[in-house]
Amino acid sequence: MSNPFVRIVEPLDPKQPLKKFFNLSKLEDVRYARLPFSIRVLLEAAIRNCDDFLVKKEDVENILNWKVVQHKNVEVPFKPARVILQDFTGVPAVVDFAAMRDAVKKLGGDPEKINPICPADLVIDHSIQVDFNRRSDSLQKNQDLEFERNKERFEFLKWGSQAFKNMRIIPPGSGIIHQVNLEYLARVVMDQDGYYYPDSVVGTDSHTTMIDGLGVLGWGVGGIEAEAVMLGQPISMVLPEVVGYKLVGNPEPLVTSTDIVLTITKHLRQVGVVGKFVEFFGPGVAQLSIADRATIANMCPEYGATAAYFPVDDISIGYLIQTGRDKEKVMCTKKYLEAVGMLRDFKNSSQDPDFTQVVELDLHTVVPCCSGPKRPQDKVAVSDMKNDFETCLGAKQGFKGFQIAPDRHNSIVKFNFEGCDFELAHGSVVIAAITSCTNTSNPSVMLGAGLLAKKAVEAGLTVKPYIKTSLSPGSGVVTYYLRESGVMSYLSQLGFDVVGYGCMTCIGNSGPLPESVVEAITQGDLVAVGVLSGNRNFEGRVHPNTRANYLASPPLVIAYAIAGTIRIDFEKEPLGINASGKKIFLKDIWPTRNEIQAVERQFVIPGMFKEVYQKIETVNKSWNALDAPSDKLYTWNPKSTYIKSPPFFDGLTLALQTPKTIEDAYVLLSFGDSVTTDHISPAGNIARNSPAARYLTSRGLTPREFNSYGSRRGNDAVMARGTFANIRLVNKFIDKQGPQTIHFPSGETLDVFDAAERYKQAGHPLIVLAGKEYGAGSSRDWAAKGPFLLGVKAVLAESYERIHRSNLVGMGVIPLQYLPGEDAVTLGLTGRERYTIIIPEKLKPQMNVQIKLDTGKAFHAIMRFDTDVELTYFHNGGILNYMIRKMAS
Repeated sequence: MSNPFVRIVEPLDPKQPLKKFFNLSKLEDVRYARLPFSIRVLLEAAIRNCDDFLVKKEDVENILNWKVVQHKNVEVPFKPARVILQDFTGVPAVVDFAAMRDAVKKLGGDPEKINPICPADLVIDHSIQVDFNRRSDSLQKNQDLEFERNKERFEFLKWGSQAFKNMRIIPPGSGIIHQVNLEYLARVVMDQDGYYYPDSVVGTDSHTTMIDGLGVLGWGVGGIEAEAVMLGQPISMVLPEVVGYKLVGNPEPLVTSTDIVLTITKHLRQVGVVGKFVEFFGPGVAQLSIADRATIANMCPEYGATAAYFPVDDISIGYLIQTGRDKEKVMCTKKYLEAVGMLRDFKNSSQDPDFTQVVELDLHTVVPCCSGPKRPQDKVAVSDMKNDFETCLGAKQGFKGFQIAPDRHNSIVKFNFEGCDFELAHGSVVIAAITSCTNTSNPSVMLGAGLLAKKAVEAGLTVKPYIKTSLSPGSGVVTYYLRESGVMSYLSQLGFDVVGYGCMTCIGNSGPLPESVVEAITQGDLVAVGVLSGNRNFEGRVHPNTRANYLASPPLVIAYAIAGTIRIDFEKEPLGINASGKKIFLKDIWPTRNEIQAVERQFVIPGMFKEVYQKIETVNKSWNALDAPSDKLYTWNPKSTYIKSPPFFDGLTLALQTPKTIEDAYVLLSFGDSVTTDHISPAGNIARNSPAARYLTSRGLTPREFNSYGSRRGNDAVMARGTFANIRLVNKFIDKQGPQTIHFPSGETLDVFDAAERYKQAGHPLIVLAGKEYGAGSSRDWAAKGPFLLGVKAVLAESYERIHRSNLVGMGVIPLQYLPGEDAVTLGLTGRERYTIIIPEKLKPQMNVQIKLDTGKAFHAIMRFDTDVELTYFHNGGILNYMIRKMAS
């Protein structure tokens, strides 16, 4: 471990003489003290791996020169300490590992080399759906149905936990991946291999950044990249710019952490932080709990940054103790961080590092707000919600418009539910869900919701019975403190019973709405509303029948459920009128911050965390009873519609194939801005008239057995057919929303998969045209795998979201970007041309390549392989092909 930049110092803990650390703060170099804390973690990772043949000693020097080289596309390797996965992305990762073992064996290598070499935790949290709600046994019935639907997937994952070393499975019913990471899995400081060093993590879920709130540097990557990391491959990244986000002031008493993060999300989208780190500093940070910071870090993907880092301070250390971590280890953690100059005092401005850019928010200016109706960054003050929604009704179809004719704005549809008559209108709330890692990890907003529910019930308020209400906590700890504090029964009385421990409504597992409600929405072509305490509200994600979806704090979710409509001005209009005829306003039942904090101090205690987490891996009896094979190679079942050996490695040889020019490609789809990974590869229900449904029907399944796209990610036949299958897809070739395109040789309008199949059979390559922020949203590897299987060779976009671009690289799909100031409009592209993309023999990062059209026109675009390592992956046909060749040889 010798290198010129560090010295090994004496152990922190005399009981453990082997535990040493690199004392970076004692570098005889003033540059270290000016580095952002997040960059210090990268420096430590480079030094720790300095003897690795992939890591050059000049990488360390580059990081120390961060301020100088950050704009020069300097490439650095990053080896995170841990990898974390959830089941929607974890199943395809384990499928790939199983297929890679087969491929390595065929090439004459040792298949057991395909094995995680760093700790990998997989939390099963994406499978459970809200099939049952508003009943005392909802939790058990949803969990039973989850096992009925997903038994085969769970058996496969259990095989994986036995076949692969270093892979731990957290069973279903335990909680949401990021909350479990925050409360239990995160170490903050690793104590391993004779050394202390900072904890760091990458995950196959974009909201892995939530752990940044505890001072653990982490971010989401595609499943493909995560697999390479697990096999020992560093993440090759361009040394990032770091935007310093200064927080000052104190929030108003009625403001929640949700309001703060929605404000920050809009602000940073305007600033522009894609591909950058954001690091929070300033005295305002000291006003925020770790749960508040985690809420802000969680929504990092929504504002587009790579990481949203809060350095460790004394509040972080206190949180480790509060959540039941071992006190001796916590004290060693603190000593280590002090010794290496990484324990932050946010009130001490002399510790403020240099940043690329500094932006500021006065917390006192934040007001209660929501975001919607179609994007997380579209913040709306609660006081403006009614007017904003009514404006959206008539506005042109788009992110803030539904294009409803003026004479239909006040349409009403009457319907009957359980023997009673009700009315629905534009803006009627039909889903109200307290859900998602973003907010259910935060005791202040959860207890705030519970106290609001208590006051609402005592005031005589109710929620209409047809509204689909639900509460899906991020861990068992939440239920514990809600129950112990006495508010759980009031939440239940308003319909917010615990329905499961998982992402549920936030990921689109909202389950069915009552048939009479769906009929009323359809009959009136109504813009019905979902209100959820989640982090995403992209079109078609939450539920097919809620065209408007708003992100809100848990207390506001309850408030809108009681009101029954988004078209309410809480300041002027009552939430409801009780049996005595008294008007009850929101201000009458909103709990004060002092009330919430008093309950939190009394009931959120270390014993709860210890009791819940000491049995987390064994508490699920259904999981314990699963019988999984013990073979090191997986025996594929050809009849399975869940688990299938993917075709990615078919015909793979040790010899590299030289990349060839893409000739006369057709455009499969032409998009505008903000096409999300949900548009590309939806996670929700499989529509009965879709190519995926036709395939499953041909295999003997009924619609009741279709399950969701997310649960089918272990089967490439389903996922290829589900690519671009989102019902809200807007393709410029088609004059209405829907998953269709034009097959240009025949002129026919077809489902996207069917059109791609025709092109493939005729031997025609395909490309996709797109606008800005292509691939925003989830770190969904199938959003790259799916287009690859459809025959898409390249995407040409104005800009990419970070994770999706790396996923395209990982699959060998070329991400092309228009030159600055150019786009499809300025170049006069219609998408009906045929495109030849010239691939030179000698490639270099971010080089310009020529694109020729069959019209005779030509232009240049940037080939977005950003590093030499990414070019190596491209020459191999993708990351996984590279790893197979590496292991086989």
